[in-house]
Amino acid sequence: MEKIKVHGIKFISIDPITVGQDAPEVVLNDLAGQQHQLSQVTKPLLISVFPDIRTKTCSLQTQRFNVEAAAHQDIEFWSISNNTPEEQANWCAAHGVDMTILADDGSFGEAFGLTMKIGPLVNRLARSIFVIKDGKVVYRQIVTEISDEPDYQAALAAITK
Repeated sequence: MEKIKVHGIKFISIDPITVGQDAPEVVLNDLAGQQHQLSQVTKPLLISVFPDIRTKTCSLQTQRFNVEAAAHQDIEFWSISNNTPEEQANWCAAHGVDMTILADDGSFGEAFGLTMKIGPLVNRLARSIFVIKDGKVVYRQIVTEISDEPDYQAALAAITK
């Protein structure tokens, strides 16, 4: 179990998948409506998860991984939030982001154990990073303070291990 906080106040516990587990099968659509299926990914996959692309920390996280995606063609990057595809597309257009952005319809959050069930961010995804290689979770960071950024370097380093 992981305890998620907002400005230091605990408001929810989640039970996310762990390192060593098989990554659950998920199929999500990108901004163009194209399906992305986890089991079809052949490269190492870095999944950046955040609750709302329109907030400061989520924006910073997505912009940072957009830069990393452009620099690492040997890695597949997915950014996933609960925002609607329209909200995501508007944000991407305003910020020049062209990486794979996926809208969670609830299936990803449930499969990965990241959906917050109560509190001010009910039904939103907990901020987290996963690295998947050969269908297995090899790295996981659950950011326990929702307003903190993830450890970008640790996630990228996990791909080369």
